[in-house]
Amino acid sequence: MAQKKTVFLTGASGNMGHKSFLEFIKHKDKFNIVVLLRDSKKNRELFAEYLDDASVRIVWGDLTDYDSIKACVDGSDYVLHIGGMVSPAADYYPTKTIVTNTTAARNIVEAVKAQPNPDAIKVVYIGTVAETGDRNAPIHWARCGDPIKISIYDHYACSKVIAESYFAESGLKYWVSLRQSGILYPEILKNMDPIMFHVPINGVLEWATVEDSARLMVNVCGDDIPEEFWRRFYNIGSGEEYRLTNFEFEEYLLGTLKIGSAKKLFQPNWFITRNFHGQWYYDGDELEKYCHFRANIPVKKYFENMMDQVESFYKLAFFAKPFAPIIKNTLMKSLANKEIYGTQWWIKNEVPERISAYYGTMDAYKAIPEKWSDYKIVIPSKKTTSSDVILLDHGYDESKPVEELTLDDLKKAAQFRGGECLATEEEYKDFYTPIKWKSARGNEFMMSPNLVLRGGHWCPEEFPTNCEGKKFYWDYDHEAEINPFFAQVWYPLHDKSEHFVYDESIFRGFEGFKD
Repeated sequence: MAQKKTVFLTGASGNMGHKSFLEFIKHKDKFNIVVLLRDSKKNRELFAEYLDDASVRIVWGDLTDYDSIKACVDGSDYVLHIGGMVSPAADYYPTKTIVTNTTAARNIVEAVKAQPNPDAIKVVYIGTVAETGDRNAPIHWARCGDPIKISIYDHYACSKVIAESYFAESGLKYWVSLRQSGILYPEILKNMDPIMFHVPINGVLEWATVEDSARLMVNVCGDDIPEEFWRRFYNIGSGEEYRLTNFEFEEYLLGTLKIGSAKKLFQPNWFITRNFHGQWYYDGDELEKYCHFRANIPVKKYFENMMDQVESFYKLAFFAKPFAPIIKNTLMKSLANKEIYGTQWWIKNEVPERISAYYGTMDAYKAIPEKWSDYKIVIPSKKTTSSDVILLDHGYDESKPVEELTLDDLKKAAQFRGGECLATEEEYKDFYTPIKWKSARGNEFMMSPNLVLRGGHWCPEEFPTNCEGKKFYWDYDHEAEINPFFAQVWYPLHDKSEHFVYDESIFRGFEGFKD
């Protein structure tokens, strides 16, 4: 019998993490599982039946504590880093989110490096679709290597971009960044928060089911994963069937609850028109090719299955259908008007930063119809072979294997980003070793060609990824003027004459933040 592998799993009490843990339990003849859990009553109850399981080792600690992380990494063959702060908590605790998520990543990298065999340990980092921001039509088809474009005020995405760079620039032999999309799981039916209106109705998202995500975590630890898989970036999605517009998502969700159409519960002008995140993955099948994780359940059937897994209260939701107008004018309206985060609160209080970021101008907001009969719902084709597929230019010849890319290729890519590659032939050792670049703003920085070309990253001293120093600003309109690479994801959704109202302080006008 083959020797069992030891897998360290972070975030095992969260949605994706716990489902992944349970999937590993099914295969505990092949795996020993190490989990890091905060010591709470909830977690002790959740994992009570595994306290005496010989295949499970529980370390009670915290992601921000290096000793806790190292205790889990010691003896592990794989580190699957799923854990961290996510929305909606991340929206209410932005500073804590950034500290937690970036510190955890640094701790994991350092703990792996401290091992006697760091080159034998494989690290899987779960990134996020939020790293590349909103990609509404006509630029809704995305690939890894497209520009990093964190949506304005999305501090969670800031933390994930920083964390991803830690792994990519760590020098570890085996790491991979898997950018997770929105996850479908039964409890999503319960989410009632003002951020439900922080999505454009015609925006798109290729969802990933929690079951597919869990299988992915097990399969990525398989013996059949080739060497070429590592040190790359991939988008996680459940495929064509799960490419939905946000309107379609609401229709499926409310249809599952037997309430009917979103038009019965919401007004179209309660929703933002831009600055969320989401795209359909032109390269989504690349990850499936290696990891074979998709169950390919029809999306309508999946939503019906979710309903079978929630409490009886939600199964009785069909009673709500006759009362939809009442729910709309009470619960939903109150959420849209909730202080600090409600979209209608921004409008009534004329909060310039939020209006600028999510609508453009007050006039643009006023142009949104109040009635669904006046609103144009757009659903683009979902096939990668459709005529509406627009792929972004990455500024270099992507048909070349990375081993064959020359310094001239890197210089061409830098020029397309408005900058320069300052490395010499002697300094360009390989695709994964950081070299010197210069941005259009004149900042010089070190970054690997891999992170620039295949990751879509650029100068960390500029908008808005330098979050550790609390330098929060999004000077995207100016960046688009000087960076043709970035302009591809900005101008299709913003007018060239537009100027975003921004400020370096995340707290300006938002005393309601909880940290």
